[in-house]
Amino acid sequence: MIKVLVVDDSAFMRKKLTEILESDPEIEVIATARDGEDAIRKAEEYLPDVITLDINMPRMDGLTALRILMQKKIAPVVMVSSLTQEGAEITLKALEMGAFDFVPKPGGTISLDIDKVKEDIIEKVRAAATSSKKFVVRKELAKKTMFDVSARPTISTQHEEQKPFKAIVIGISTGGPKTIMDVLPYLPPNLNACVFLIQHMPPTFTAQYAKRLNENCQIEVIEASAGMKVEKSKCYVGKGGYHLTLYGTNIEDLRIRLTQKPEHRFMPSVDVCMMSVLEKFQENTIGVLMTGMGDDGADAMVKIRQRGGITIAESEETAIVFGMPREAILRGGADYVLPSYKIAEKLIELIGQED
Repeated sequence: MIKVLVVDDSAFMRKKLTEILESDPEIEVIATARDGEDAIRKAEEYLPDVITLDINMPRMDGLTALRILMQKKIAPVVMVSSLTQEGAEITLKALEMGAFDFVPKPGGTISLDIDKVKEDIIEKVRAAATSSKKFVVRKELAKKTMFDVSARPTISTQHEEQKPFKAIVIGISTGGPKTIMDVLPYLPPNLNACVFLIQHMPPTFTAQYAKRLNENCQIEVIEASAGMKVEKSKCYVGKGGYHLTLYGTNIEDLRIRLTQKPEHRFMPSVDVCMMSVLEKFQENTIGVLMTGMGDDGADAMVKIRQRGGITIAESEETAIVFGMPREAILRGGADYVLPSYKIAEKLIELIGQED
């Protein structure tokens, strides 16, 4: 049985979240709390397996409570946040601080439509419960082994200009905003490749997500927009609510197309983006599949290998949720299986190899 502490200042939301969670026979809400102070007290008293945490609360807000809960390492925290621009900024900060994942409230702080995300809430709470121990220790593990990109010799610009640039497609979901920081900031500014980052995220979140990544990376990180030219040494973040695909006849003149077809559970979809990039870059495609639930991207990873590209799946050692990468491995879609903190080094090695 998964024991959950529900934290929300709204009595209505506490009741609805309890009903939703307990509709799963393997989940029990053992307590509820109305603000951050109450949450910390009850977390220490009841020792839940998972905590759902609202952001906007009186006395002690969600971010302050999260910081304390992360220090105490009682249980993974799933944020329940609004879809507003302000909500996006705060939620992304919460994820960087250590929150396991988030569930967006449809319709505002007091969500009358919360049942629309019922499956999402249950799925993320279950995932958090199974990944709790790994989520606490993975950063300590990574710090011991992370390579120093500044110590590497600078890539020769003259040499790189003679080679066609490659395309890296990174697919990532649950646990992604924190895990991607093991990879993207370590790619050098003169990387002879363009990067496409597909993170499952709502439409109001991806622009702020790209902005925060850009502040921490050596390559330029921008939210993809329709008609944008594809250039090396840049990372294009898939816009929430749209698939990221490419059009153009040659690599030097490729541009981004945003589309809502085909229908897919996720928009953007890793599979859709990888297949579009593969069509244009062929054997110069590198696919990377990291932490996340489900199997989005697994089939495309197989296709990339079949057409002469190279693929990397994050290993179970660091994957917060070993779903997407596991499926790629099981289907034969992984050339390399690596912990998150070794992926950037492998990418630099692969980009620098002679064709």
